[in-house]
Amino acid sequence: MDPSQLTALILAGGQSQRMGTDKALLPLGGVPLIQNLGTLAQGCCGTVAVVTPWGDRYQPWLPAGCQLWPEAPAPWASNHRSSGPLWGFAQGLGRVTTPWVLLLACDLPRLNAATLQGWLPQLSHLPPNTLALLPPHPKGWDPLCGFYHRRCQESLGEFLGGGGRSFQPWLRHPPLLSHVAPLTVTDRSVLWNCNTPEDWQTLTAIDQEQHSPRS
Repeated sequence: MDPSQLTALILAGGQSQRMGTDKALLPLGGVPLIQNLGTLAQGCCGTVAVVTPWGDRYQPWLPAGCQLWPEAPAPWASNHRSSGPLWGFAQGLGRVTTPWVLLLACDLPRLNAATLQGWLPQLSHLPPNTLALLPPHPKGWDPLCGFYHRRCQESLGEFLGGGGRSFQPWLRHPPLLSHVAPLTVTDRSVLWNCNTPEDWQTLTAIDQEQHSPRS
């Protein structure tokens, strides 16, 4: 797919409560996760934007050309609660002008350029009424590492307006239900994300082992 037809939205609106520190700024190989994701996304998308309420926090770490799109508070969110990723997606989607969106959580340390490039051809072989191309998941779909057509904005607005708050119920919502296609993922480890300090310790231990000198 022509990169000009694809916008990457990186969601960085969570509060990382279980991690205890901002997940997006965790350094893997000396590079913050959000910086690495921005660079990866720029390799296949004409526009890359981080959707966040905290633009000043991330601006110093983003690669040149990566935009910051502000996430306004949701009507239902208090100062002590995140508005949630579906709200962040809706905020970003409202500014997208390309047909397709690559949606990424900010904490995908195992995602790589070869995987993203390998996924792109699947977009060219979809039925014309497809609204999302997502990895299957035991709960339904993995919503935070996949593709959405801009036409899903109407369905998303209706769902939020009716009190919906999270991805899985929205993806099962009748206007969208029959228009989600499975993204073929040969290595599901690229979808792994970090939620706790134990997750991060496991990841960094594996990374150090892979990069340690062999005797």
